[in-house]
This record gives sequence, structure tokens and C-alpha cells, in this order.
Amino acid sequence: IIIIIIHLFCLNSYTNNKNFSHFLEVGLASSSSMLIVRRVWHKLVRSSTPRFLYPYPAPALLRAPKLPFTGYTTNSINIKIESKVGWRLFSSQALADGGMSDRIVDVPLAQTGEGIAECELLKWFVKEGDEVEDFQPLCEVQSDKATIEITSRYKGKVAQFQYVPGDIVKVGETLLKMVVEGAQVPPQKHDVTENIISHCSEGEVNKNKTCGVLSTPAVRHLGKQYDINLNDVHGSGKDGRVLKEDIIKHAIQKGIIKDSSGFENADSGDQFLRGEEDYSYVPAELGSQHGDKTIPLRGFQRTMVKTMSMAAKVPHFHYVEEINCDALVELKESFQNNNTEPGVKHTFLPSLIKSLSVAISKYPWINSRFNEDSMEVILKGSHNIGIAMATPSGLVVPNIKNVQSLSILEITKELSRLQQLALANKLNPEDITGGTITLSNIGAIGGKFGAPILNLPEVAIIAIGRIQKVAHFADDGNAYPVSVMTVNIGADHRVLDGATVARFCNEWKQLIEKPELLMLLMR
Repeated sequence: IIIIIIHLFCLNSYTNNKNFSHFLEVGLASSSSMLIVRRVWHKLVRSSTPRFLYPYPAPALLRAPKLPFTGYTTNSINIKIESKVGWRLFSSQALADGGMSDRIVDVPLAQTGEGIAECELLKWFVKEGDEVEDFQPLCEVQSDKATIEITSRYKGKVAQFQYVPGDIVKVGETLLKMVVEGAQVPPQKHDVTENIISHCSEGEVNKNKTCGVLSTPAVRHLGKQYDINLNDVHGSGKDGRVLKEDIIKHAIQKGIIKDSSGFENADSGDQFLRGEEDYSYVPAELGSQHGDKTIPLRGFQRTMVKTMSMAAKVPHFHYVEEINCDALVELKESFQNNNTEPGVKHTFLPSLIKSLSVAISKYPWINSRFNEDSMEVILKGSHNIGIAMATPSGLVVPNIKNVQSLSILEITKELSRLQQLALANKLNPEDITGGTITLSNIGAIGGKFGAPILNLPEVAIIAIGRIQKVAHFADDGNAYPVSVMTVNIGADHRVLDGATVARFCNEWKQLIEKPELLMLLMR
């Protein structure tokens, strides 16, 4: 009891006098007090973790290990009794740490790849109010090159979405806001609501008509569709949040719509979360009209616009040839009949890809790139053969890396992997970059041949038609059925000439018509 009284007297004296020398003079009067002073100095001043001093009993103080006295390096000790709760006394630092509130942080769209400036938001994996862990997937976005999952950098709660599926988000813009523990982020002055409301500048408020209003992205989208300023809508939700019903009621009052029955069964929140729904809120009186529909181009379709526009400026020429595929048909049937792997399906394409690589080895200019700025041609060492694929998301061209080092079976498996990822819209950036030549199998859909356009910066692209039986006249004048495939090679006339392409095509044709020659040339 005496020790505690002396200790409290020391603290009270220092608090009243604000004098360190006086604090030492009184505090060092007792060896027991000295022990407490050293403990206060070492344990409270040098530590940011909460500490509690118990007047009685005080087992932690009585059993505290003795620490060597190293002296004091400053002229003052910033100790102040901030609060008293029951019998517990808290240091100011402990109170600051223990009372640290949660913070609001912006989760931006990070750079997803070189040269990527914006992405389309495809869908959310979480809802507003959900608790998320570190590295948990938040949403899925699609750039010009690939589909990517955005993961959380924090552990906390989703506060508010800034975009809905289908929106275009620029790199660096805020995707959503999260409430996280204060220790994870730098201190901020405002609470969650203040940060959300003050996020938009005055110019943005006038432009978007939604900033500063508590609402979900689905509600903001509905207001935008009917050109309703959410600041003019009375919110009936918690804290004045604008709900879907508030938008409908406001639209009816203003005469924008006359019948709200079409909205009664619509759950905008569920539609927003699924990401695949079309936000087509059509009034009942307009349901029978057939008007134009504007569809924005996104993802791979945008990429096709850019690449084809650039390719149209390049001087093309095309070389067409017919190839006898009787031997190729027999080879494919032999592969399938002797297949020992149930998950592997043999087709014509892997054999065509491998024979193409062998022909490229003899004519490397076909597998090159042209640098217009330096007027140089780069002969690529790797045969990264791209395969044009039609997917629900648009045209995409993943490529099989280092075909010159792969067997036909390995090519078959890699081609199957790329096809599955393309259909699921899950291709990685590595899968669709680095191609050196493109093969377009238009015959898988239909048609005899096509006139392909270059996939820059490549200098050659090959379109192959379907294999079909035709009558072929032999040297003896008799007609025989032959499996024929038409190929059309598009080439960059700045780099390749007709003679080079013709010789290359003859080499490739020979390997297809006589696949046994691949045995001599494959490594």
C-alpha cells in the first residue's frame, strides 16, 4: 500500500508541476518508488501496447523483473492520466491505441498489365457489408488482354461499391470502399459516412448527379437511366439512403414513368450481385415497342477494333493454295484409334501446327516482327503459334509457346487447355501475348477459305478452310475423291514478298501431304 501511495504521489507531483527534475527528486526517495519509475519508463514510455496499473492488489508490479537503470536521455516524460475507469488507470498511449477507430480506405483498380489503361467490371464476388479476408477475391475485370480477379489487400468490411458490372473502370480509380482496422492504414480524420460523401468533388457532383448520396450502385444506375438527380430524391432508407422504391416514386411524381408495376418483383440487389443480368427497366407502356439498341464494345471486342484498325493501314497480299489431306485424315484416325488417354481428343489442328513449325524453321522470315521506327526485322527464335478462337466474349488469339520443342501430343493437350480457358473467359495475359504467327481455323465453323488480316506486329497469318471431298483428276484422266483443304496466307508486303510466301507454302504443303517427312525433321 505504501509503495502504491508513493507512486501515485510521484505521478501527481509531476502532473501538477510539469517538471522532470522535481519528478526525479520525489520519485527516487524510495527504492520501491525507484523500481516503479524504472518500470514506467521502460514499459510505458517505450511501448505502444496498452498497460494497466492496479492499485490493489498489484501482483504484476510486485513480481516485475528487475531492469538495469540506464539513465534518462530526455528532460521530460510525457505521462498524463487521461481517464479513470473503476480502479484501472490508463496511460495516454494505451488509451490512444485501445481507442483507435476503424478507417475507410479506397480499393483502386491496380495496373493489370503493361499498356492497360482501363478494364470492364464483369462481376462482384462480394456484397456490401460482407466481411473479407486478405487476398480474398473481390471482383472480376476484363482488360484488352485477359480476364483478371482483383483481390483484397485488407481485412475488413465492404462499405460501398463505386461501379456496377458492365462499367468501364480506369486504372487507379476506386472500385470500392472498405472499412478496415485503423492499424492497417494511415490515420484519417473523417468517419466512414463522411469519407463516402466527401469522396466526390463539386464538379463531379454536377456531372454524375449521384455523389454525396447514400445509395447502392444498382440504385444509382436506375437513377442514371431515367436521368434523375439523386440529390433531388428523398431517401427513405437508414441515414437517408436512397432506395429503389424512392427512385420509382420520384419518377412517377415527375411524370417520367406512369406505371411502376413492372418494378414490384424486380430485386435490383440480386441482379447487381449476379453481374450477368441486363439492367433493362422498361415501363409497361413501352414494352411493346421495337427500338434500336446500342451495345458498347468491351473487352476483346474493343481489342479487335484497335488491332484491325491498325492492320488496315498495312499493305497486305494473299496467297491461296489447295492441300491434299488424305494422309492427314489417316494420321488423325490412327491417333484416335490408338489413343490411351481418355481425356485427349485428337484433331487435325495439332498436326497442322507442328508441320507449320517445321516449315517455319526453313523460312524464318515468316516468323518475324517488323519495327517500323527503326526499319528492322526481328526474326523470332520461338515459334509461338497463335490460334484464333471465337468465344462468347469475342475473338481472342491465345498462342502455344515454343511449338518447335513440343510433340504433337503436347500440342494437343496445350490446345485443349487454351480452348477451355477461352470459353470460360479465364485466359491469362501470358496466354495471349508473345505470339509470332497466327493460324485461323475458319473451317471449324464453315467456309472454304477466308482472307485474313494481320495480327500485328506479326507479319503473317494463315486461314484454313474445312476439309472436304472433291473430285480430283489424276494424270491418267480418271477422277478420284480427294480430301482437300484450302489455305490462304496473308502477309505483310513490307517484309515478305510473294516468292518467299509461295516457297514457304510449298514446304508446308509437302509436310501435310507426306506426314512421314515430319519423322525426319522433328527433334
